[in-house]
Amino acid sequence: MFYLDFLAKFATSLCYNKPLFMDTLGKLLKQYREINKLTLRHVEEKTGISNAYLSQLENDKIAHPSANTLYKLSQTYGVELETLLSAGGVIEKKEQSTPKHKILQSVAASAGTTLTDEEEKELLNYLNFIRQRDK
Repeated sequence: MFYLDFLAKFATSLCYNKPLFMDTLGKLLKQYREINKLTLRHVEEKTGISNAYLSQLENDKIAHPSANTLYKLSQTYGVELETLLSAGGVIEKKEQSTPKHKILQSVAASAGTTLTDEEEKELLNYLNFIRQRDK
C-alpha cells in the first residue's frame, strides 16, 4: 500500500502517455490542462496560443488544429505528441497494446514490482480525483 501511495504522490510529475477518459480532442485537452492545474491564460503565456483559441479547441469548435499547436500543448501538458496528434486526427492511431506510463512503471520497478493495467488506470483516476477535489 505504501508504494501505491508513493506512486500517486509521484504522479504529479507524470508524463501521460495515453488519454484518461477521451471522448474528443477538446475534452482530452481540457482534462490535461486541469490535471496540470493550469488556466487558459497560463497556457496562453506558456505556448503563445490565444486563450480564445484554446477555449474553442476545448469546446470542440476547432476539430483539426495544426501539428505545431498540438506540439506546443503536448510540451506544456507533459503528454506524448503522438497522443494529441492521434486524438486530433492528424495521424492514425497505432493498433497496439496500451502503452505504459513510463514514470509509474519505473517507480513500481524500483519498488520491486510492476503495475497491472488496472492498477495503472486506478492510479491515474485517483490522481485526477485529487486534482479535481483540490480546485
